[in-house]
Amino acid sequence: MISSIRGEVLQVGLDHAVVEVSGFGLEVSATPQTLTELRTGSEARLLTSFVPRQDDAPLLFGFAEAGEREIFTSLLSISGVGPRLALAVLSVHTPAEVRAAIAESDTAAFTRVPGIGKKTAQRILLELAGKLVIEQPPEEPSSDGGSAEAEADGEQVRAQVREALTSLGWTEKDARIAVEKELQARPELAEAAVSEVLRQTLRSLGGPSR
Repeated sequence: MISSIRGEVLQVGLDHAVVEVSGFGLEVSATPQTLTELRTGSEARLLTSFVPRQDDAPLLFGFAEAGEREIFTSLLSISGVGPRLALAVLSVHTPAEVRAAIAESDTAAFTRVPGIGKKTAQRILLELAGKLVIEQPPEEPSSDGGSAEAEADGEQVRAQVREALTSLGWTEKDARIAVEKELQARPELAEAAVSEVLRQTLRSLGGPSR
């Protein structure tokens, strides 16, 4: 079993990256949030889940944190939920949101994921109920930085989210409108990380552009 990989990022695609490990280029599928943290030519370390398949080549999935991998493997244990659908859940929801949805029996949270209907959502809630512990969110650090620095950081986040959206198929104009609309609707995202802003914007857009 391959539990993690570390190496130079050779390529970052729409839904995967290629990481060189011991001279081999390994294709790793990942969420848009994880992919935005990878840069071609830089070293990356990813936790992984190896998924063998009987009638096709095996797949390798990469995760930025252990919580994502735990949710992914838990979802794979459910009948009717394959690796692509499990990855789609993590593209729309954070691991904490998945845990909360299961604890609260929130069917709507899962039906917001492209490809998941009401029956599948109910199956997820039924089979994972009581199996995933809700994690306490970390305390928010006190903010005493200058407004100019915060503004610069905010623009950098906007630019990275727009870049990620255009790589997923949206035009530059649509990406810019979607990001600004999401930030206006959720002012708290102004201080959030790139991955969280991207996650919320993708949720509003309904998943990657086809």
